[in-house]
Amino acid sequence: MKAFGNGFVVTPWEVEGEVDYEKLLAYFGVDRITDEMLGRVERLVGDVHPFLRRQIFYAHRDFNVALDEYSSGGRFFLYTGIAPSKGPMHFGHLVPFLFTRWLQKAFNVNLYIMVPDEEKYLAKKVDSLRAVDERVADVERIISALGFDPDRTFLFRDREYIAHLYDAAVVVARRINYSVARAVFGFRGDTSIGLVFYPALQIVPTLFERSRSVIPCAIDQDPYWRIQRDIAEKIGYKKASTILSKFMPGLDGPSGKMSASKPDSTIFVTDDPETVRRKIMNAYTSGQPTVAEQREKGGNPDTCSVYKWHSLFTPDDEELVDIFSDCRAGNLLCGDCKLRLLKRVQGVLDEIRENQKNAERNLKMIKYEGELATRMWDWKFEYD
Repeated sequence: MKAFGNGFVVTPWEVEGEVDYEKLLAYFGVDRITDEMLGRVERLVGDVHPFLRRQIFYAHRDFNVALDEYSSGGRFFLYTGIAPSKGPMHFGHLVPFLFTRWLQKAFNVNLYIMVPDEEKYLAKKVDSLRAVDERVADVERIISALGFDPDRTFLFRDREYIAHLYDAAVVVARRINYSVARAVFGFRGDTSIGLVFYPALQIVPTLFERSRSVIPCAIDQDPYWRIQRDIAEKIGYKKASTILSKFMPGLDGPSGKMSASKPDSTIFVTDDPETVRRKIMNAYTSGQPTVAEQREKGGNPDTCSVYKWHSLFTPDDEELVDIFSDCRAGNLLCGDCKLRLLKRVQGVLDEIRENQKNAERNLKMIKYEGELATRMWDWKFEYD
């Protein structure tokens, strides 16, 4: 599926241009997350994550239904993932994981994390499987350092876990007509047949439990769950619910999507402190050319990449309002604003680095030895 207009393109494998998120609501047929829904979340768990309050995660499919079931004593489970590619894991990849961590803790639910170590190869985004394999270990170590509940989390690589996935993938694949897949994903004559089959595999973790899956992800991944919702009830499972996010911008401007192909505008989780500092201090702002003009005219946080990053990593709402108003009034200079952001970003990285001291043990728990992981290595798909 290609959502496009005014020069932007959004597919599960490609995002280009300045994305119009209002148009995506209509194009994908998803609903906006409302204040009423945020109020329900707060009543149920006592808090609302800043990503929700600030409409970073701004759209959904049937998240209200999942909340209905939860408030009536039912359970849902979480499912998310990351497809390793040529570049290291960066902050754009972190956003869904940080939000998923909060969801798991707030609702006390199981989480399944897929590492599709074949997708980028099938999509011809990398030249060899070896290039993917070289990244998988780093991705797994970083995920293991994010603080997920080790007894309620299962992390798996597709090519390692495929014997458990394949029965379900076959059942799913039989129910997806090629004409539907082509219409939804935009498959062409040069698309590999592996990528045509891949959506069936991506859907399988929504069938790990009989309860409803809730999938926090960027909105470009929505086509997979549209297909899942078409077939789930036909094979005796529930339709997936989704919570869909906007894209995290790079440091070179407030629009578009952070990309490893632009390393100077991207903060990688593996960047050293001096590199992080250099990138943030060189980030694009909408401030004035001189200090005097900034004091006189103020800046424009609406079009500033540094402010966009503050909206993600400054947790206190009042502080974020102050950053916005002080920028507008000319009371906050761009250099000082960047230094404040640097402190926030380094704090996130410091937490990950500290947790990586126990990465080997944490990874072993969420892959093999935790309560959920142990159960999943015995999991078999139930089919007629």
